[in-house]
Amino acid sequence: MKLAVYNVENLFDRAKAMNLDSWEEGRPVLEKFATLNGLLGQVTYAPADKTRMVELMRDLGLEKSDTGPFVILRRNRGGLLRRPKDGGVVIEADGRADWVGSLELRDEPVNEHAMRNTARVMMDLEADVLGVIEAESRPVLSAFNTEILPALGGTPFRHVMLIDGNDERGIDVGLMSRTGYPIGTMCSRVDDQLPNGQPVFSRDCPQFEVTTPNGETLLVLVNHLKSKGYGGKAASDAKRKAQAERIAEIYRGLIDNGARYVAIIGDFNDTPSSAPLAPLLHDTDLADIFTHPAFDDGGYPGTYGLCNAANKIDYILLSPSLFERVRSGGVYRTGMWPGSRPKRWEAYPEVSRAADAGSDHAALWADIDL
Repeated sequence: MKLAVYNVENLFDRAKAMNLDSWEEGRPVLEKFATLNGLLGQVTYAPADKTRMVELMRDLGLEKSDTGPFVILRRNRGGLLRRPKDGGVVIEADGRADWVGSLELRDEPVNEHAMRNTARVMMDLEADVLGVIEAESRPVLSAFNTEILPALGGTPFRHVMLIDGNDERGIDVGLMSRTGYPIGTMCSRVDDQLPNGQPVFSRDCPQFEVTTPNGETLLVLVNHLKSKGYGGKAASDAKRKAQAERIAEIYRGLIDNGARYVAIIGDFNDTPSSAPLAPLLHDTDLADIFTHPAFDDGGYPGTYGLCNAANKIDYILLSPSLFERVRSGGVYRTGMWPGSRPKRWEAYPEVSRAADAGSDHAALWADIDL
């Protein structure tokens, strides 16, 4: 059985603020969007909240219209605000119950070449079980599977599953599997909460039960942990650590209940030596596929960007019983931009510039005798 994981960075559409030339350009928009969304969701709007809402709406281009360059304010019913003829915005609602609507990020189509290169990676991996990070929704993932893969000569996966998570940007996690590897029982953890009532997981930590042709049961937990680039460092590190602690707790519970073959895969947004990931990487008996003697890192220690050690952020973690059945493993970078001076690895001919890459992330795979 070949198990793989790939951060596809959206398949058809991506939030415009995430599709800019650099993360630093989009980060302020995403942070202001999150802050305004949080304020709009409050039960009661204090005068200071209303003042801050107006400032954020102005910064997001909503002063004259409900449609800004990167966000849309949808007002279905009730009176959230008015825009006087002499300019500005006045918040009239006194709380969330006074209006019906939402604040949403605007999307734009993904580069067609990038979309095709994403599909090529998914095809060339030849994975039996593939964890997918940053897919918009199950209908989108299913359409990509049945329309784009065959158009490029690939065979669609037999099973496609994705459960909507907690992120408003449409970057969820899911699982795809081939004939002979049906997805059985699933468990979502979108409702897991921190002591302050906030969700533990930025997206979700779904658990998928996969049966192999030999009748073995594999439990796959797919994750996308809190990013370093969105919010303050201390808060981001604390959130990521809480997520790692919860995943470790879930894992121990599965093992205590008799599970033998458990894989925890995904984009963890931090390095193996980081303190936030220590509860998962060092305080459990899970083993990173990178440490297996039969694993080939392709000459580079990382999985993101130019794949330096500081960019080792994608993982396949395996329980001991699963790790001992690994026969080989590796990093698939052919769909990534290889740099230009010099090129670090061979990429698809269609990756002629960074914008055409299937993803900024490499795909990871492990061939397991299961």
